[in-house]
Amino acid sequence: MIQARIWSCRKLMGNHCTRIPCCKKVCSCICCCSGRNKTQAWSQKGSCFIKGKVHPVSRMEKWEEKITEANRQGKILVVNFKASWCLPCKKIAPIYQELASTYTSMIFVTIDVEELAEFSHEWNVDATPTVVFLKDGRQMDKLVGGDAAELQKKTAAVADLLLRQS
Repeated sequence: MIQARIWSCRKLMGNHCTRIPCCKKVCSCICCCSGRNKTQAWSQKGSCFIKGKVHPVSRMEKWEEKITEANRQGKILVVNFKASWCLPCKKIAPIYQELASTYTSMIFVTIDVEELAEFSHEWNVDATPTVVFLKDGRQMDKLVGGDAAELQKKTAAVADLLLRQS
């Protein structure tokens, strides 16, 4: 298995992943198109995730699995409520992915508000993106909006708090 940092092609080269079937010839990264056919590349919509870093949650069973894992390991669960059509969500996606690689003491998940609409409503998600930080299933902090700098700042603050409590 090759270990490599995978970046969203949108961040590196504009929006070309959504415009051409394969971008591996113009990117210096390992992108969503690498080793995939055109249909698979297009279905990724330019977002690349390293398996094990950012976990998409599309079913309640997966949510239960991730919250149980976080609680059992004493980790913070960082939940990014997003929508596929949301431009600020797309803007922070590579930053969110980078944070997941940096803060391994946390578990990062994404939830599409259209796939789990009722669940998103239960968490009082009125706008996307909304990022919620959970410890032992309880909300520690929340960020509404696509301010990348604020997301980085809040994530660092939550990680620092976790370190001080250890």
